[in-house]
Amino acid sequence: MSDAEQSRQNCILCRGAEADQELGVVQVWEDSYWRMTTSLDAEVLGFSYLEPKRHIPHITDLDGEEARTLGEVLAQLTTVLREETGAELVYVYVFGGGVAHLHLHLAPHRTGDALNTQIIRGEVSEEKLASGVTRYVSNDFPPVPVEEQRAAALRVQQHLASFRSGYRMASLPM
Repeated sequence: MSDAEQSRQNCILCRGAEADQELGVVQVWEDSYWRMTTSLDAEVLGFSYLEPKRHIPHITDLDGEEARTLGEVLAQLTTVLREETGAELVYVYVFGGGVAHLHLHLAPHRTGDALNTQIIRGEVSEEKLASGVTRYVSNDFPPVPVEEQRAAALRVQQHLASFRSGYRMASLPM
């Protein structure tokens, strides 16, 4: 048996509805490619998961019909979550380190709930920008130097230059 087959065979998310009770979730929607479950044990009302039915280990492995349909599915499901939970917005997280089967965390957010905007570790300071946007800055981790960030952005831009023929990528200001 190949490593991929072994991984699929041992994957709790590949068990689908059979694993829902163990995971403390209930299935609320599915189509041919995706299923959505909602947690019955979460700090946030309506906290849900969207996962492909096919074993796709990580977001970087996404292809086929799942890749083609993700945007439409995500837009529809998060709209319904927002409406049915009274949320202001729905955060979407993809971590991928705990279970090697792609799953998106869908977290409806309402003022005063358990969620926050912190996506970096350690103590964080708020910095108000002239536009009114709040920027969150780590007090424990210095920013990566601008030159490194710009070089990485340029490499990504060059790599994606031919992505979607006919689609023009904006050039980075240097």
